[in-house]
Amino acid sequence: MDRSDTLLAVKELHTYYGDSYVLQGVSLEVHRGQVVAILGRNGMGKTTLIRSIFGLTPPRQGEVLYRGKPIHALPPYRIAQQGVSLVPQGRRIFKNLSVKENLLLPTSVLAGATKTPRQDYVASSTWTLDAVLAEFPNLRERLGNGGNELSGGEQQMLAIGRALVSNPDLILMDEPSEGLSPLFVNHVGEIMSRVKSLGHAILLVEQNLALALKVADYVYIISSGRFVFSGTPDELSRQPEILNEHLGVSGAKTLPH
Repeated sequence: MDRSDTLLAVKELHTYYGDSYVLQGVSLEVHRGQVVAILGRNGMGKTTLIRSIFGLTPPRQGEVLYRGKPIHALPPYRIAQQGVSLVPQGRRIFKNLSVKENLLLPTSVLAGATKTPRQDYVASSTWTLDAVLAEFPNLRERLGNGGNELSGGEQQMLAIGRALVSNPDLILMDEPSEGLSPLFVNHVGEIMSRVKSLGHAILLVEQNLALALKVADYVYIISSGRFVFSGTPDELSRQPEILNEHLGVSGAKTLPH
């Protein structure tokens, strides 16, 4: 793929929690209009990677380049203003705010929303509040409800919708299908495919292997803070021993084809 299409480049990232050495020199790239999935068992460093990229747990060493410029020393709100959105693990919606208030937060003064349209913005659709509600009709019916009055699936739709409202080039998604029914899992997959088709890129951390491999263009598997596999879903399908060793699943039964 053309290097000029590189949206995110992570280079030799080393991240610690206190004395605990979590990320041990990981590197990856995400290109425009691409879904890249990070797979791995619990505790291997997946969420730490997302947090390091978004400035929530800054790395001690290494670089995070977004559109060719370093962002690893920036606070999260500044990273968001560059065109990066986060759908965090556990949704992290504001339960005491209404659905509408949650959706409008990324464009509010409270979020420091001073960003002007980017000249090289590639997404072919502008995510207004109406556009997000058209994508998630359930939320339109619940605009006045508090976040604590939504089901788990509706809360996840709200978390994704909130990320879209800022019209990001790159969306970081951490376990978006966690705790959802199969119906909502399918809906999340459809949304990711649509978001990709509109020109956005997604870096996806996901435990649901079938979902991840269905939507991903490229896959990394992380184990003990290091990548032990990188390649396409088809390339992974030819190495079922990797799936068995690092994810504890049978590739033949899990890969979507």
